[in-house]
Amino acid sequence: MERADMAAKNAVRGSGMELRKDPITQSWVIQEYEQVSWPDLGACPLCPGQEALCPPNVYEYPYGNPNWQVRVIPHLRPIYRIEGNAERRGQGLYDKMRALGAHEVVVEHPDHSLSLSQQSDEHAAQVLRAYVSRISDLKKDRRFRYVTVFRNQGALAGQDLEHPHSQITATPFIPRRVGYELRSAQRYFDLKDRCLFCDIVQQEMNQKVRTVEWDDLFLAFCPFASRVPYETWLLPLDHHGAFEEHLVSWDQQLRLARFLKSVLRRLESIAPAYHLVLHTCPNLNAKFEKAGNWQTVSEDYHWHFEILPVVAATSKSYSLKEVYYNSLLPEVAAEELRSVAVAV
Repeated sequence: MERADMAAKNAVRGSGMELRKDPITQSWVIQEYEQVSWPDLGACPLCPGQEALCPPNVYEYPYGNPNWQVRVIPHLRPIYRIEGNAERRGQGLYDKMRALGAHEVVVEHPDHSLSLSQQSDEHAAQVLRAYVSRISDLKKDRRFRYVTVFRNQGALAGQDLEHPHSQITATPFIPRRVGYELRSAQRYFDLKDRCLFCDIVQQEMNQKVRTVEWDDLFLAFCPFASRVPYETWLLPLDHHGAFEEHLVSWDQQLRLARFLKSVLRRLESIAPAYHLVLHTCPNLNAKFEKAGNWQTVSEDYHWHFEILPVVAATSKSYSLKEVYYNSLLPEVAAEELRSVAVAV
């Protein structure tokens, strides 16, 4: 093996991962030194009674009670490591750094088979409260520029543990798609002195051809340029840039839990597998953030959930990356989702 290759592998070996930046697209890519299979634990590590198989809780409800209802733990096989610094370095024109960050698992319920959409409103609200708490806490760490929540449900969506759970990641970079959104929202605000997302909400509510569900606080709709069949966004009707700063009261958490459950049930009746991702404001206090970056973000950005169902029978791969093919018009998808009877 060449000496340079050996040195590169040895640099990554400590954590098993490193981050490399594509100089053309500016996106960060996780490179794994070698594939590590999941250990055979002999039992579900997320179930009650198996807590010894997991790292210690970083959040639990009720606190200090062995009969927990929601808990958050460091991931058993994390992509990112919270220890140390990013150690950014160059290799010629290329940039790379350690896979610094946080990677946590939100264990949503003690019941191994009870999905988020089937939980009680109160319990789902406690899951959202865990999101708020962990995002707020991780944003205190100035090493992290972005914190998000994502949820993969079903084998088709790459769910890695059967027990109902979400995941939280904190990274020293802003994901490329979120960066696109932030810059687009900023340009729109500079041009019109209005929030792009608020204008989208207003138009969708006026037209009601792509709306799926709404109440006096939240809207769910299929985006005008949906990437996949039944893609659905959920966002507040009023302007709020940061999820964790908006969802501070129990009433707000409860209302969102009820609304989110209803939307998920509609989607699950058609596509049980999906990806759910929270898009929210970046960490403005991060030490890697350039001074003056995102000065108007509290006014121009709008937090939202993006839900991308995995429909194996109708989804098609696209021939040119980032150019999506969708065989179902969002107007048709929204009408079909609206017609789904959702049990209260």
